Amino acid sequence: MRAVAFTGNSNSGKTTLIEKIALYLQANHPQKRVGIIKHDPKDKAILDTAGKDSARFFETGADIAILGATQTTLRFHQSLEFATLVESFKAYDYLFVEGLKELPLPRICVARNLFDMRFLPFIQAIAIDSSINKESLIPYRLPILDLNNIQEILKWIHTNIKEI
Repeated sequence: MRAVAFTGNSNSGKTTLIEKIALYLQANHPQKRVGIIKHDPKDKAILDTAGKDSARFFETGADIAILGATQTTLRFHQSLEFATLVESFKAYDYLFVEGLKELPLPRICVARNLFDMRFLPFIQAIAIDSSINKESLIPYRLPILDLNNIQEILKWIHTNIKEI
């Protein structure tokens, strides 16, 4: 299985970016399988509610797992036995992880309005929009991606995605 992760402050656009990438892949490469794992450390996820992260991810056609502090919720487009669940993700073409910054995965930090330097030890690229001065990030010597350019972000993903 090949995986890449996304990190950033709350409301920075992580979910929207993952959603756009998954929709792009479904539209342009429908034979590719996409899985998404979202970290919910405070068990705040509202499941199966229109407009919320889990529903948005599921509507892209991706299979999803929400990893909370006290529970894990799995939502697949097919019925799976628990024993086959782990193997199912191994066969996916893409696994996108939102959060879980300690996992040793290639990681894009999504930043809008401000870049939080606390993420620097965990990231290999920064995706920003026009709300952040690109020149202010140059000292970090990381690739700076356009948050609104899915093809540019996918190019980085294809170059850096890790087999796990």
